[in-house]
Amino acid sequence: MYELAIGAIVAALIFDFVNGWNDAANSVATVIGTRVLKPLHAVLLSAAANFIGPFLFGVAVATTIAKGILNPDDVTIYMIIGGLVGATSWASICTYFGLPISVSHSLIGGLIGTGLAVVGFERLLLDGLYKVLIGIVVSPLGGMAMGIIFTTVIITVFAKKRPGPVNKTFGKLQLFSSAWFALTHGANDGQKTMGIIVLILMSEGILSTFEVPIWVILSASSAIALGTFIGGFKVIKTLGIKIARLKPYQGFAAETGGGIVLAVFASLGIPASTTHAITGSIMGSGAARRKHAVRWKVGRQIVAAWLITIPGSAAIAFAATTMINWIVGV
Repeated sequence: MYELAIGAIVAALIFDFVNGWNDAANSVATVIGTRVLKPLHAVLLSAAANFIGPFLFGVAVATTIAKGILNPDDVTIYMIIGGLVGATSWASICTYFGLPISVSHSLIGGLIGTGLAVVGFERLLLDGLYKVLIGIVVSPLGGMAMGIIFTTVIITVFAKKRPGPVNKTFGKLQLFSSAWFALTHGANDGQKTMGIIVLILMSEGILSTFEVPIWVILSASSAIALGTFIGGFKVIKTLGIKIARLKPYQGFAAETGGGIVLAVFASLGIPASTTHAITGSIMGSGAARRKHAVRWKVGRQIVAAWLITIPGSAAIAFAATTMINWIVGV
């Protein structure tokens, strides 16, 4: 049966790669949109920071994923595979069409769908789902608030300064803010795959208690970094240019504010959406300078994609899990 566990772990790492392909683009979108870095250089910076991030913020989010949505005693290897099929399929489809959906919520939807297919709604753990709901609601609003606050403070402090030197200064600072956001992205999203791998190991009896081995951290970090390097450039364009054309100081404000939201959530074990946080920050930063600088129509399209992510991935996971169980005779 270890062969099945290895296959499931590979599937989890493929999901992590897709996460980097779609979601980690968030950490370089603004630094590309403000033309501070070329896409290749920005992606390299983000990939390195995403690799480091999971080592810095503990494993609270991994714990929520592994033990907070489904009871580990209920979980089988086939359920995990079905959930990953739902999450990865949905994320890949949306990435192909350039929609920066929440890959995190694709994973949550996958877990919910596979749980509904096998054990029913009554066995879902509501405390963990409440944490997810908090992340859905607070991360975009928190990101927007942070974007507005940081941008307003910068505009106030530098109101009498010449735009050229200010943009040059914040262009340099954006190198640090984009790395900071990538670190917090890796810390939050890398942990989600760690949680899935630990759940696989526990379901197969390889681990008897919850712990995250160092090889799990290394493999999850490497997969998300590789996905970032390959890059979802359609998504980068949507976030960095289509939502709002930002000045370097706004990019700095958006990345710094969004990173703070993710860092707090990672520490609290809340599986936040990087996409929600950075999109809220970008819109807040753009609106703080001029309301009409934000392309609200694009924002509404992205919100629509978010709203169907959990149901969409859950439906695919439900169907995949049902089919897998039928094939293996469970």
